[in-house]
Amino acid sequence: MGPILGELQELSQRLGYDEFLGKGTLTVSEIFFTSPSRCAVADSCAVSIDRRLTWGETWEGALDEIRALPAVQKANAVVSMYNYDRPSWTGLVYPTECYFPTWKVEEDHFTVKALVNAYEGLFGKAPVVDKWTFSTNGVSIMGRHGIPVIGFGPGKEPEAHAPNEKTWKSHLVTCAAMYAAIPLSWLATE
Repeated sequence: MGPILGELQELSQRLGYDEFLGKGTLTVSEIFFTSPSRCAVADSCAVSIDRRLTWGETWEGALDEIRALPAVQKANAVVSMYNYDRPSWTGLVYPTECYFPTWKVEEDHFTVKALVNAYEGLFGKAPVVDKWTFSTNGVSIMGRHGIPVIGFGPGKEPEAHAPNEKTWKSHLVTCAAMYAAIPLSWLATE
């Protein structure tokens, strides 16, 4: 597994790049092994790779990049995508490929303009229109289904989805005002 891990690290340095979204990422997030005890040599090993795509990359291409690594080929390693098929709290199983498509909404899109207008109307200044560096449900809404979506929420980006995440009351008030203003701005932008 050592040679594969080394080649994955090298691959992570040469992934695709998008001017707005930046470079794709790759990290080994879990290592699994089978062994009868801690002092015995493992007889199998597998890794879970968190691969974040950037604009223009595909999940098929990402898998093929890994399959093409010499150490992967030498080990006859199987490279595949996870399927999520755990039952919900009601017992419903809805199998889904663990593929989270890259997405973006251009700044001149109607949806972005409506939110910019709502923000400017409420706060008297232009908002920062950018991207988040963490994943959201937009991977399904826009990435899979093509429904334009904008992220706007409380908190600080570096803390999102992290153990130290916190939310301030003032942020909640700001967001509630925006959420109330968006439908009117949407109608006025039409």
